[in-house]
Amino acid sequence: MGETDARLRGQGLTDAEPIRPAATTVLLRRTPDGPQVLMGQRGTGAVFMPSKYVFPGGGVDPADHRALAPGLLADTCLARLTQHIPDPAPSPAALATAALRELAEETGLTLAPTATPALRFIFRAITPPGRSRRFDARFFLIDAAHIAGDPDDFSAASDELSHLHWIGTNAARALDLPFITEVVLAEIAAITAGHPDEGTPFFDNSGPTPTFRRLL
Repeated sequence: MGETDARLRGQGLTDAEPIRPAATTVLLRRTPDGPQVLMGQRGTGAVFMPSKYVFPGGGVDPADHRALAPGLLADTCLARLTQHIPDPAPSPAALATAALRELAEETGLTLAPTATPALRFIFRAITPPGRSRRFDARFFLIDAAHIAGDPDDFSAASDELSHLHWIGTNAARALDLPFITEVVLAEIAAITAGHPDEGTPFFDNSGPTPTFRRLL
């Protein structure tokens, strides 16, 4: 997840915690028993969200700033990724690259070559003030059919996430989850149920008043 962005003042956090751009990957596979997602558990000693079950993801690194590989993002996703962004902000290419890098590091899984867009931008959230770290996180949905090799083989994963496993979207709600992950699971349920696309949800906590938007 990179180096800590938190600055401490006495026993509390500063009033203006820096917000780091981040990308998260939601792997989805459809089974006869219903849709499943890939999740893992953060360590008990983690500074940010200890012991919580999360999707693979982390902050954008300098090396992620590169040209977008062909076929990764549809035009609609590209347009939505450029809305309501700070200056400076990472490009859609950097966000997609970070998402796939974090996926490879934390799960050992990579994408196979594809002729159709593999990443779908489905959610964005900025961490509220008062947290040990703050992120402007974009969530990308990837169908497990795009994974190269065995989607159950986590032998090349780092140790950042433990208990990596596929779990039904309904059963996942019984895990110890961050609030925003629960909201993302609800969005995935709507997508898999075939609900119409009404825009990408955006929980914006960058200002003094929390704001909900849909990126159209």
